[in-house]
Amino acid sequence: MDFMFLSRFAPQLLSVLRIITALLFFAHGSAKYFGFPAVEGLANVPPMSPGGIAGILEIVGGILLVIGLFSRLTAFILSGLMAVAYFMVHAPQGFHPILNNGELAILYCFIFLYIAAAGPGPWSVDASRGKA
Repeated sequence: MDFMFLSRFAPQLLSVLRIITALLFFAHGSAKYFGFPAVEGLANVPPMSPGGIAGILEIVGGILLVIGLFSRLTAFILSGLMAVAYFMVHAPQGFHPILNNGELAILYCFIFLYIAAAGPGPWSVDASRGKA
């Protein structure tokens, strides 16, 4: 079966990828700062700790990416955040990402890097402002 018919939806699917990824990413920050969703060990993170700073970036960056505002810059910063998180938190626990629980950090890193390069897609504030 030829799936080339999907290519006409590529711009919209880029927007969907950005929105869904940002919503999932935002949940990490909201768990740290708002206790929702409740995740054991994530609530009440000190704001100036590495996890607290990451939580602020997860909340603010997640919101900006959901609406598609300053998408390329935000995605680039968040890609760097996830690279740092992987090498600071996960890599010291072992080489293989599946064993050190680093798969999600790697996926976020490269999805955000892709969004930084490709832009936010047509369903974004950036696109409506002609800044995509």
